[in-house]
Amino acid sequence: MGRRVVLIVLVTVLLLVVGGIYYACDPSSSSLLPRCTFLSLTGYKCPGCGSQRALHALLHGDLVGALGYNAMLVMAVPWVGYCLYAETKRASNPRLYVRLHNHIFITLFLAVVLLWWVLRNIFNW
Repeated sequence: MGRRVVLIVLVTVLLLVVGGIYYACDPSSSSLLPRCTFLSLTGYKCPGCGSQRALHALLHGDLVGALGYNAMLVMAVPWVGYCLYAETKRASNPRLYVRLHNHIFITLFLAVVLLWWVLRNIFNW
């Protein structure tokens, strides 16, 4: 077996194990999953606050609940899927990969995350 196949198998197994943990454990009441250090230290939500609960809700098919916990994560799921697709097609379709990895796109994504961070603390989202 090649290194690439072994890596794909290991990543798949890891994702299934982590997904199983997030499916089985409710982050709202489980001490197994970590709490947000930034929120604990400052009292403000970071851009990722609520991501564990949102992931748990998504795994249980609760889209509305997931949006309530962290709308940014829910909206980023299709984008992450698109980026993974572009990575798999990197050799056969390099233009798609380059389009996603340009400075403008990355800067725009960073701006959206920073805006989300500020607005969710102003409006208590």
